[in-house]
Amino acid sequence: MAESLLFGIAQGVLGKIASPAFKTAIEIYSVKNQIRELENTMAAITTVLLDAEEKQAKNHSLQLWLRRLRDVLYDAEDVLDEIESEALRKQVISRYGGVKEKVHHFFSFSNPVILRAKICHKIKETRETLSKISIEKNQFDLIVRSVNNGVVHTRSREMTYSFINKLDVIGRDVDKQKIIEILMQPDDKNFSVIPIVGIGGLGKMALAKLVYNDDSVKEHFKLRLWVCVPEDFDLKKIIDGIIKDATGENLSNLDIQQSQTFLRDTIKDKKFLLVLDDVWNNDRGRWEELKALLTGGACGSKIIMTTRSSEVASIIGTHLAHNLRGLSHEDSMALFKKWAFDPKEGQPRPHLLDIGNNIVKKCQGVPLLVKTIGSLLYTKDEERYWAHIRDSETWKLVEEKKDILQVLKLSYDHLPSHLKRCFATFSLFPRGYVIHSDVLVRLWMSLGFISSTREGLAWEDIGVDYVKVLWKRSLIQEVVESESVLHFNMHDLVHSLATIVAQDDCSLVGLETAEIAEGVCHVSFSSTSLEEILNFDGVPPFLRKPTSNRLRAIYFQFNVDDGVITREFARTCISKCNHLRYLDLGNDNICELQNLLALFLQGCSELGDLPRKMERLINLRELSVTTKQKSLQESGIQYLENLQCLGLHGCQNLQVLFEGTCRLTRLRKLEICYCGRPISLPFAELIALKCLVIRDGKLMLNQENKSNFPLNLRVLSISKSEQVMELLQCLDKSICNLESFSVYDCPSFMAIPEWLSHHTHLKLIRLIRCPNLSSMPQGIQSLTALKELRIEHCGELSERCRPTIGKDWPKIAHIPRVKHDLLNVQWMED
Repeated sequence: MAESLLFGIAQGVLGKIASPAFKTAIEIYSVKNQIRELENTMAAITTVLLDAEEKQAKNHSLQLWLRRLRDVLYDAEDVLDEIESEALRKQVISRYGGVKEKVHHFFSFSNPVILRAKICHKIKETRETLSKISIEKNQFDLIVRSVNNGVVHTRSREMTYSFINKLDVIGRDVDKQKIIEILMQPDDKNFSVIPIVGIGGLGKMALAKLVYNDDSVKEHFKLRLWVCVPEDFDLKKIIDGIIKDATGENLSNLDIQQSQTFLRDTIKDKKFLLVLDDVWNNDRGRWEELKALLTGGACGSKIIMTTRSSEVASIIGTHLAHNLRGLSHEDSMALFKKWAFDPKEGQPRPHLLDIGNNIVKKCQGVPLLVKTIGSLLYTKDEERYWAHIRDSETWKLVEEKKDILQVLKLSYDHLPSHLKRCFATFSLFPRGYVIHSDVLVRLWMSLGFISSTREGLAWEDIGVDYVKVLWKRSLIQEVVESESVLHFNMHDLVHSLATIVAQDDCSLVGLETAEIAEGVCHVSFSSTSLEEILNFDGVPPFLRKPTSNRLRAIYFQFNVDDGVITREFARTCISKCNHLRYLDLGNDNICELQNLLALFLQGCSELGDLPRKMERLINLRELSVTTKQKSLQESGIQYLENLQCLGLHGCQNLQVLFEGTCRLTRLRKLEICYCGRPISLPFAELIALKCLVIRDGKLMLNQENKSNFPLNLRVLSISKSEQVMELLQCLDKSICNLESFSVYDCPSFMAIPEWLSHHTHLKLIRLIRCPNLSSMPQGIQSLTALKELRIEHCGELSERCRPTIGKDWPKIAHIPRVKHDLLNVQWMED
């Protein structure tokens, strides 16, 4: 399956050759003819790649040919990047070098004449290898297939916003009622465990969520908790997950003893409902450890556990397992119609409905398959296409191997090539992980997976569109939007599919990993703690091996412990991994990586000051830093003209970003978090700023700064701020474009500003733990675009906004979704 990414890689290489920036680069090095020959050979191979990918499953020789092609395509990508990088170096020198000594130092490692000869040799070598591969393709009788430029054409589908859309769950009313009856039974035990057992894709989690969100269940259990269980049943991660769901706080930095104490205090004497989603591990000892921590709750507490294993159910369950069955054919057809046909078009066409009926029978009552295939067919109207899906040999494999992954792969196979590469990166995230679209999109951007022919459209916006297409194809689920960021996860089977298709491209690693497979380009660290790792010398062993040379992305799934990212670690990354585009760490040598688009130095306190001469990173679009410096003047950040996102985290001494020249005219998002001193910011220069996040940080607000405060914000989020009222006063005369307004943990927040009602584009308001708010402004009724209001633990305001009986309830009753003190008191679907 891994070779199915090849077409996307080839398209990416051809796209780079055609880009205006690259055309300028090849003129500089006079390699136009060599590149043209390389492009022609690539184009000839690409025409038959789609056919080769489909046929390779039955032809071992073709598989080997595709594997060799994959390696040389990456070589081509590397040499093209090197050409572009060297051209960028010239730009850097012309812009900032000026002085002869600086130029000499900058180019001390590369004589231009020798460099050109080196580049020409690499191009020739790559082209010759590619030509041999092109000739070999003739032995496979491959046919030319066209592709519609990789553009996704889909009919629009109404998307749900809620955490669980009841309308999407069909045929589970009886199952839901049975589980609720067990939950409501009086019990003198501390807690009892109800297992829900069934194969993957059957809807165990959906059923658990239906129960979890039922009004009678909410009333019965004042404390409801949900955690996705790690496959290894790691106790610390489970406890941290429960705490985060209970408090909204990420306290993973606590040690295991502190976490256990916090958990006991959280559930003490409370009747709770805990859902342990997707339990695999059958180690009774680990379960007994968790069980001991949960005994402090009130009698009658309940645990729902979902699992594919009847053995696990027998070990942990105290009730008989609820064995989930497949949907009836009638219910399956109802679900299929919902996903395969547009309800606005009236009655489905009979000939498509007949084919759909046969397809649904093949799905054997598995909702995930019905929904996924329905989503795939929703974009097509041709009868022959539906018949092609119905008659696919994939269904035979499902019958023989009882493996529904093969059917899910149909949806993957029909993705545009650029989305196949994007989908494969899901394998870098842990199973059950809630993915944030901003993190995902910045990874895609850095790896060159995002492109656009629409002038003026930001890559970030295109990336979000990519996420929404994957949503429409049912390849991601549980999608929730918060402050312009989509949060989602994926079904276990879909995650398994991503792991399979990316097996030669992506790899999960740990600090102790000895070596990665040859050809792996993207790695994600699953272990970021030095606990239980012996003899760690500052560098993961695999980074010292030749197989790490091709790495393009190094990603950490969690915040790293001090001592993990050492100078030696960073130095090895820079010296060994010359093709990096995405890096979660850094040091002074980082400035030699001119292709870098995303750099994260957040929490890297051991690395000391920020690298100097960061102005060389002229492609950088996202930067997150932690520093002890008072000013960033010497780092050169102010010259990063392409920077779009800047995060300042834990910069306790920072007082001023920089003085004088500022070229951050494309900066769209600024985060200031846990910075101890007031920071002076050049607001007058930040003309593109759309999102401002302040979390336990302060701004220097003199008269000049107040008058230049960014007035065109779309997202404003303020947390733990003593100057919240002063900040809000700065926006009194702002342009009315706010779409999201959030204030968290601010006792000094005394009154919701009247000007807020002028922002008629507002979609989301969150007021969380602001105990001194007393009332809702009358003008809130004019915000007809407002989709969601959340008020949690806000003293008198919470009382006045109580549903139906509160004095301010009439002001907010028009809002489709209202969450009041953690309860969804009004939650209408889109």
